[in-house]
Amino acid sequence: MKINMLSLKSSHLIHTVTLALLLFYNFALFRNFFNVYTPSLINIGYGFSLALIIFSLTEILFNLFCFRFTTKPVLILILLVSSVTSYFMNNYNIVIDAAMIQNTLQTNTAEAKDLLSLKLVIYLLLLGVLPSLYVYKIKLQPATVKQELISRFKIILVAMLIIVSQMVLFGKFYSSFFREHKELRYYANPIIYLYSTAKFIDGKFATEKSKITEVGRDANIPKSDVERELVILVVGETARSDHFSLNGYQKKTNPLLEKENVYSFNNFRACGTSTAISVPCMFSHLKIDGFNEANAHNSENLLDVLQHAGVSILWRDNNSDSKHVALRVPYEDFKNPEKNPLCDPECRDVGMLHGLQDYIDSKKTGDILIVLHQMGNHGPAYYKRYPKKFEKFTPACQTNQLEECSLEEIGNAYDNAILYTDYFLSEVIRLLKKYDKKFETTMVYISDHGESLGEGGVFLHGMPNFMAPENQKIVGAMFWFGDSYDDIDKAALTRNKTKLYAHDNLFHTMLGIFEINADVYDKTMDILDHID
Repeated sequence: MKINMLSLKSSHLIHTVTLALLLFYNFALFRNFFNVYTPSLINIGYGFSLALIIFSLTEILFNLFCFRFTTKPVLILILLVSSVTSYFMNNYNIVIDAAMIQNTLQTNTAEAKDLLSLKLVIYLLLLGVLPSLYVYKIKLQPATVKQELISRFKIILVAMLIIVSQMVLFGKFYSSFFREHKELRYYANPIIYLYSTAKFIDGKFATEKSKITEVGRDANIPKSDVERELVILVVGETARSDHFSLNGYQKKTNPLLEKENVYSFNNFRACGTSTAISVPCMFSHLKIDGFNEANAHNSENLLDVLQHAGVSILWRDNNSDSKHVALRVPYEDFKNPEKNPLCDPECRDVGMLHGLQDYIDSKKTGDILIVLHQMGNHGPAYYKRYPKKFEKFTPACQTNQLEECSLEEIGNAYDNAILYTDYFLSEVIRLLKKYDKKFETTMVYISDHGESLGEGGVFLHGMPNFMAPENQKIVGAMFWFGDSYDDIDKAALTRNKTKLYAHDNLFHTMLGIFEINADVYDKTMDILDHID
């Protein structure tokens, strides 16, 4: 059956799509708006004013980039992308900032599959494909270039007048809105992801430098240090501090580590709320306040400094990758079943220990650092992150569609993954104990970021730091030392378990563990040296 579609001016098609985006793709924005501003006659008026501003801003953007032959392609792309962002905003209450754009582009196939669901397909079909077909079928009325330009100019002018008028009429409200509730703007669909994409691209251009800034070229190990160091640094994934029984959590998520002499910190702050930001920041000499991706990617990091001092380094990865950190050191991908002997079909973190004994034995002299980058608790498919025998906490959510599970089921699946990390770390310690007479042995574990498990209707991670809840920022962190490592005040470490530390401390603490002399080393930032 042939459908006769209407013939529209391009400006009218833009009006239609803009209105549709406002009405059907911004549920998360207005849900969060009225959670902050309790519905009343005046607040409904403010909500209507905000809707006018969003409509006008979207109109300006479309009229700047939709011109003649680009109109349909641009609108179709926006509809398709907005349907997907609407799904994640509505169901997980996440926002799309520049860091989230980066995470999306760095997501591998396996991680992408974990995010797929029937509900996402429905969103894509109803809010993406069907409206796109409408746009595609519409016949645009012809217009001269002059007519197009005059029309666009008038529309942009009117839209700008609407924005200014709303700001003037409700100046007091918007002054408070932008100062006290700026997090709400991160739900404006599609404005925020268009802005974030532009910001991400601008940041990428800033990283395009040919020369890497050298750091710690003077690094050396004093000749008086005759003991060899063997350190395994475990970079955790999505592990929040308050779900470790070592830190007082009521469920026994760390039964094996509780039997070891580990020093767990329950107030350890992450650089960011995503792997793409936190991992480079962890290894950077730049502090959180001065850290940015461009500087980090164009600068040497902790691994480089240790290499300058003669430390042998190996990075094994069971996550997506090292986020540019391990570009200049030996790197092994353990997401590959050909490399990892423990894939069922998910490749397990414990598989990263395979062959490590041979690697350590092959290094006859010098210190050794092994970095193990976990898959850990990567969501939303927490149930995939552990073998079935570790499903101690039940009932556990068995789907990546978290909205189908209760908060208890989501928490149980998450805790089972923490339980598997407990086993993995205990196996790391067991390996290190074999070398206690040959090396000063140390295990360091620090997660990249935390996770929201439905508190306040928020799930997953990746929110901008200024608006992210604490459970996305306070991460699991612990140390274990072999019997031969006796030059630290272990009693003071226990006393300091509640002290505020951060990813900033890792760089200097690791240099301290290896007893590195370097101008870049700051003794006051060394957790093990700076003890009250």
